[in-house]
Amino acid sequence: MIEDAEDVVQMSSDKAFLGHPKGLGFLAFTEAWERFSYYGMQTLLVLYMTSQLLLPGHVENIAGFPAFKQLMEDTYGAHSTEALASAIFGMYSSFVFLSPLLGGLIADRLLGRTRTIVIGGTFMAIGHFLMAFDVSFLAALACLVFGAGCFKGNIASQVGGLYKGGDNRAADAFQIFYLGINAGVILAPLICGTLGEKVGWHWGFGVAGVGMVVGLLIYISGRKYLPADPAVRKAGQKTQRPAFRPGDGKVFAVLLALLPVLAIAVVGNQEIFNAYLAWAKKGVALPMLPALKIGSFVFAGGVMPTTWLITLDTIASVACLAGAVVFWRVWARFAKEPTEMTKIGIGSLIAVSGLLCLAAGAFTAGPHGASIWWLVAFHVLNSIGFANVFPVALAMYARTAPPALGATMIGIFYLHLFAANQFVGWMGGQAEKMSMTNFWLIHAAMAGGAGLAFLLLKPILWPILAPRSPEEEAARA
Repeated sequence: MIEDAEDVVQMSSDKAFLGHPKGLGFLAFTEAWERFSYYGMQTLLVLYMTSQLLLPGHVENIAGFPAFKQLMEDTYGAHSTEALASAIFGMYSSFVFLSPLLGGLIADRLLGRTRTIVIGGTFMAIGHFLMAFDVSFLAALACLVFGAGCFKGNIASQVGGLYKGGDNRAADAFQIFYLGINAGVILAPLICGTLGEKVGWHWGFGVAGVGMVVGLLIYISGRKYLPADPAVRKAGQKTQRPAFRPGDGKVFAVLLALLPVLAIAVVGNQEIFNAYLAWAKKGVALPMLPALKIGSFVFAGGVMPTTWLITLDTIASVACLAGAVVFWRVWARFAKEPTEMTKIGIGSLIAVSGLLCLAAGAFTAGPHGASIWWLVAFHVLNSIGFANVFPVALAMYARTAPPALGATMIGIFYLHLFAANQFVGWMGGQAEKMSMTNFWLIHAAMAGGAGLAFLLLKPILWPILAPRSPEEEAARA
């Protein structure tokens, strides 16, 4: 790790990785493999539960499941198999995004970011391997939740720590970091998803565990290129930690106030792994694949695996994220680049058009289901919008976070995804009680309302969040 001021200066001038510090490359590839494992598992989760795990002959084998099922029914009103699967997904995915708050506190106050990330990656690998057995399903979810909490927020905060204040590369760094995430996700449904659907569910989960181990090894090998951890308090030792500066309290309050709006904006996107996949499996005319022969091996064709839709979504996301980086760089040559709040508002409104495509697909569905082209249009439009929402919001929270909170602020940022996925878990259970047209229209209305809120609140809140010059930062110190 980088230990002194001279190394920090050297890191800030490092342009070895696409014009960025070499550490960004290690972080991006680590996160790519972590996301491969995470999304490989999550792509299969709802389909696995509805097709096998929650059915007689399997559900009885899950340790501790009767009490857990009762909790899901009391909390989400989930009684059917589909509603129960949606509730479990909502609970799991929401706590994955709540746990970074705990992981940030562990890193900031106890172990430091690097050790916390290593511990998190280890727990995630264990969790993926435990998913290979019915009996350990709940234990696997617990390991994955805790591991993701230690991993996610801390590795994102290390990206921000690669740059000194005023370094304009920081915003692009999060776009590149997010590109790395999506590059890893492209392969997850093709490998883990295909193995799970076509060979055996547990094969898919096992490969996800291997991916997490690879990511952990990459991270450990690049430790010397990463920013040094802030000092942590040890037993019997007093350490000097950053103090709150004038104005930090107001910034913190604004960031908290924006979380509910951000949560509403991303609900439609978070539905992709839940009700969207379940609907696509039963209500969409997925194309037939021809048999593929390689040497003496013949891979049977048949209906396209539903999980491949996640690969389609990720390819669209990668293309749109790259396009967003290029677009705003070109835009900045001719006009003033919009603020982060404006980009988030615009992105949310663009995402509305994608959700309307799903509503149109459900409305015009024939006897064999909705046309897959409506889904293709959704993924493209939603990805254009989302490219200007999540990575931009993450960069805004990392940039404006008070130094006294550091990784904890990134954990707080993920609370919007906790709230969004809680709603997704409940809403997915309502899909069987209404038409899918109305289901997707509700999601479109939520994204549209959030987008308008960001644009309308910007004149009031942006002066508090706007970047400050080095002189202004020095005056606050």
